[in-house]
Amino acid sequence: MEIQDILSQLKNGKIDVEEATRRIRLLALKEMEGACIDISRNLRKGVPEIVFGEGKSNEALLNAVNALLEEEDLAIVTRVTPAQAELLIKNFSGKAKTFYNEKGRVVTIRKGEAQSLKDPPVAIITAGSADIPVAEEALTIVNEMGFRTLTFYDVGIAGLHRIFPVAKKCIEEGVKVAIVVAGMEGALPSVFCSLFSGIVIGVPSSVGYGYGGHGKGALTTMLQSCSPGLVVVNIDNGVGAGIAAVLIARLSSRGD
Repeated sequence: MEIQDILSQLKNGKIDVEEATRRIRLLALKEMEGACIDISRNLRKGVPEIVFGEGKSNEALLNAVNALLEEEDLAIVTRVTPAQAELLIKNFSGKAKTFYNEKGRVVTIRKGEAQSLKDPPVAIITAGSADIPVAEEALTIVNEMGFRTLTFYDVGIAGLHRIFPVAKKCIEEGVKVAIVVAGMEGALPSVFCSLFSGIVIGVPSSVGYGYGGHGKGALTTMLQSCSPGLVVVNIDNGVGAGIAAVLIARLSSRGD
C-alpha cells in the first residue's frame, strides 16, 4: 500500500513530517474521469470503498474498479445490472478472483485469497422472499468484511410462529447483531427485537403498494418502534446495514 511506503520513507529519514503529511492528504481521494475513489477509507475506518454501479457508464465503472484495485486488494461493486456484471467478470477474471451475487446484485473482485470468516456471526433475516435481494446485498458486504452470516429468509409476521425458532438459533449461535429486512408494514424488526437480546438493524425494503408503498410505510413503522435496541437504515440500504453490523460485531469480538 502506498501509505506504507510513505511511512517507511519518513522512518528512514528520506522525507520529513511535513512532506509525509502532504502525501497522505493527497492519498485521501484519487480522482479520475467520471469517478472519485476514496482509497484511504479502509485504513481510516476499517470499511472498504464500495463502487455504486447503478447509472454508471461502462467506461466510468471500469475506471473506478481499476483505480481501486491499484491501491487495494478488494473491489466491491453494488447495484449492478446483469450486463455490468458480465463486463466486470470479463475484464477482471484473468487478473483476480471474481464473485457475482446475482440475487444481491453485487460483484466482488479480490486479489489473493479471501480472509477466513470470524465470529460472532451476523444474522440476516427477511420477512418475505421479495426482500431477499436487499438481504443478499448486506450478506455480501458482511462476508467480504470478514464475518460469518446466518440467514433466515421468509419468516415474516404473517406466520408469527416462524420467528421463534430463528430467535432461539440466534441466541444459541451467540449472535450480537441482526439485520432484519421487511417491506409492507415493516413490523418484523420490532417483533424480532422484542425476542432478541442484541442489536437489530431494521432495513425497510421497497416491497409494497398503494398508500405508504415503496418502503415508506415500512420505514415509518420501524422509526416509530418502541422495541428497545432497534436502529434503522434507509429503504433498501443493504450496504449500510451490512457495514454497521460488522462494526458492531467487531466490538463484540474484542470484548468491548
